[in-house]
Amino acid sequence: MSKQSKAKRDKRKKLQPKRPINRLNAQQPVQNHAVLTNEEGQVVAAIGLQGTEWLLAIGGQTMGNADNPVPMLAMLKHLSNVQEKEGRKVTLEYSTQLQQLIDDLAADEGKTADEYLSQLVSEFEGVEGEEGDDADTAAEDAPAAEPATEDAEATPAASDDKPQA
Repeated sequence: MSKQSKAKRDKRKKLQPKRPINRLNAQQPVQNHAVLTNEEGQVVAAIGLQGTEWLLAIGGQTMGNADNPVPMLAMLKHLSNVQEKEGRKVTLEYSTQLQQLIDDLAADEGKTADEYLSQLVSEFEGVEGEEGDDADTAAEDAPAAEPATEDAEATPAASDDKPQA
């Protein structure tokens, strides 16, 4: 090796163009498969596929990911039902690929796709109802606060050595 080989190598590296940093999943776009939109046409929530991973986005932010999108779809369906009960008009549309996945899972259990999806949605409604019931029973089980009496306010607790005005 010559004494100048390092200098030549360094010079050659400086002349080469900078390589871009390759980010993970940067080349894989997200394909929307279920979209929940409000009456103004704004997307409230969506389920998308990026590579082999299903993503749940709510309010423009990714909230979670999973291997199976069906529970996420049931959650969006439940959200849609709640919004409609509150008087807001929303629409939930999903792709044929997602519909096919639901059809296959429903066929495995011997149900129609609507029955299968309704069963999953009812599980979310059951969880919501249980949380409300727990809060009500917790309030009933808690001891009632004793009302403050005028005597308790008039007598100082530990201020015997301080002069009173």
